Amino acid sequence: MPGERILIVEDESRIATVLERYLRAEGYQVERAGDGKRALELWRAAQPDLILLDLMLPGIDGGAVARRVRETSAVPIIMLTAKVEEEDRIVGLELGADDYVTKPFSPREVVARVRAVLRRAAGHLQPARHHRVGRLRVDLNAFEAYCDQERLDVSPTQFRVLAALAARSGEALHRNELLAELPDGFSDERTVDAHVKNLRRRLGACAEQLETVRGVGYRLRP
Repeated sequence: MPGERILIVEDESRIATVLERYLRAEGYQVERAGDGKRALELWRAAQPDLILLDLMLPGIDGGAVARRVRETSAVPIIMLTAKVEEEDRIVGLELGADDYVTKPFSPREVVARVRAVLRRAAGHLQPARHHRVGRLRVDLNAFEAYCDQERLDVSPTQFRVLAALAARSGEALHRNELLAELPDGFSDERTVDAHVKNLRRRLGACAEQLETVRGVGYRLRP
């Protein structure tokens, strides 16, 4: 919704200026950083609702910034990068990115991705209430997950994957089914594996409930 805070981390001033102009035109508040050190400073100070993060940055690179942010925060991250190889995309996802846009890109496409990721983060899901699976509780209205009484720090995309598994607890979900929970543009099963790997790390003491079903996909065990 208008007024949400976006942090653009991009060392190419021309690209950052265009993105800022388009985002401000949509009503977003925008902060900009041209390197990793400044990005971390602004992230702590401004507490943005979403980060647009270039992978290739001077000094502290985008990957290191993402890792640092993910240590304590589930703020949505959209990676911006000139790299197009599949391995680079997988690396971005494993770092905790929620979406991935390759250069050159249309500013309108980036704005659409921002809007979609923020909408997911705000909890615009089907009108279910919550799922309880063993020690896990997945609250679809509050967009929160808990292991026992401890709130889990999961990203919006990780939450969607967890919610899909919780809705059919005990069943083995094929990777193709979980792929439908990912942002548009992700079309291969390895991206599912990357998100599940990140999710498992976030489940803490409940991680053992998330099982790999060989040759099929994943299952959330009650």
